Amino acid sequence: MHTSTMLPAPRGGGFRMEGYWVWCGSVVQGEDGKFHMFASRWPKTLPMHPGWMAASEIVRADSDTPEGPYRFCEVALPARGAEYWDGRCTHNPHIVKHNNKYLLYYTGSTHPLSDPEPPGNFGLTDPQCIVARANKRVGLAIADSVLGPWRRADEPILPTRPGRFDSFLTSNPSPCVREDGSVLLIYKARHYEGNLHGGMTIGVAYADHYEGLYRVLSDEPVFPPESFHIEDPFIWQTNEGYNLIAKDMEGHLCGEKYGGIYAKSPDGLKWSLHGQPQGYSRTVRWDDGTVQTLGNLERPFLLFQNGKPTHLFAAVSNGSDGFKDASDTWNMVIPLKQ
Repeated sequence: MHTSTMLPAPRGGGFRMEGYWVWCGSVVQGEDGKFHMFASRWPKTLPMHPGWMAASEIVRADSDTPEGPYRFCEVALPARGAEYWDGRCTHNPHIVKHNNKYLLYYTGSTHPLSDPEPPGNFGLTDPQCIVARANKRVGLAIADSVLGPWRRADEPILPTRPGRFDSFLTSNPSPCVREDGSVLLIYKARHYEGNLHGGMTIGVAYADHYEGLYRVLSDEPVFPPESFHIEDPFIWQTNEGYNLIAKDMEGHLCGEKYGGIYAKSPDGLKWSLHGQPQGYSRTVRWDDGTVQTLGNLERPFLLFQNGKPTHLFAAVSNGSDGFKDASDTWNMVIPLKQ
């Protein structure tokens, strides 16, 4: 996938919610024929970042077409109590349909503290944020219908591992569920450095079946952050192995800070940049003829239909400096040339 394959984005498409920050769009066609987006939202009474760590919840919205606009339907994975590993926050949804089951991969977190007060001043040094960040884990919910109900597990599928690169947290799951039900799962991790967390790294895990044990395949991060600083990977299987698009944190790989890289791998462990390494740009063309450079365009998700990618979904903001100066966020959709 390259920027050259992208068609103008519909201005009225995607998913927004008044009064909420919206992020993390992931789409599947349901048994009802409609397209269902699973997204993260949290109230604008909290700052965009790090408000999601304490108050994000995964919601479902639907549309008759992939482009949208998507209509809010329900909270799919609500808060369920501090005693659960995902009891206070659900985030990073990634929906997959496998045979007659719907698999909702996500990040969950919890903390035993009160809600932030006053909400508008909530920051990275607040206790709720510190504890919620340290408790981030990757989990899986399963349902027989895209409408639910969702069976949520009592334990995450990717716990932290003391002394390893993922000793502090696991998050941002990107699964590739194969026809036999086995899964190659790329995820974000951080490790403890004293009482604090280290930099962002990317790991890879494998399960013989999506409901089975997930085992991490490498003792070291798959992408060493000093040479391959990425976030939000999305992977899919090809005849040659796997393809990946991801957010380029520094711009050293694709040439644009916060743009998207395009990489390939024969086995999911050894990755190299594609010959044309830019997978997408933060500068988008709208269907009204205008061009806009967005503050963010990340959490990429490709919708496949009949085995081919047809739409790119991404979480975007209207600022100019990442989410630092954003006043609005939404999940946009970009149709792809066939």
